[in-house]
Amino acid sequence: MTRPDHHEPSPLQLLKGKRILIVEDEYFVADETRRALQAVGAKVIGPAPSVEIGMSMIDQETIDAAVLDIRLEGETVFPIAERLHALAIPFVFATAYITTDIPEKFGGYHLCEKPTALAEIATALFTPKPLGH
Repeated sequence: MTRPDHHEPSPLQLLKGKRILIVEDEYFVADETRRALQAVGAKVIGPAPSVEIGMSMIDQETIDAAVLDIRLEGETVFPIAERLHALAIPFVFATAYITTDIPEKFGGYHLCEKPTALAEIATALFTPKPLGH
């Protein structure tokens, strides 16, 4: 007999205690993402509204994962994606621009539509990927 309170853990539990960098230039989207992550127990780094600020946060902070908006004010987030990739820090792209061309080398990273679905992001960031993907 199983206990009635026994159930599969929520993907949101994967975010608890994780240090998540947010790179987003739209204040309200960044703030909504920050509040949602904090509500599930994540520690938010940022939000960073530009590549320059995001890069300095990567250099100054310990980061477990990142949520990146592809298009920032007049630039793309790909330099940050490059740095995170080199450091083996998982990240997802969260963007309203579904047609945005993501460089092929980042093809394995999950693309989420805005508004970001937190459980989907948690799964993409912290669930082991099959080898070769």
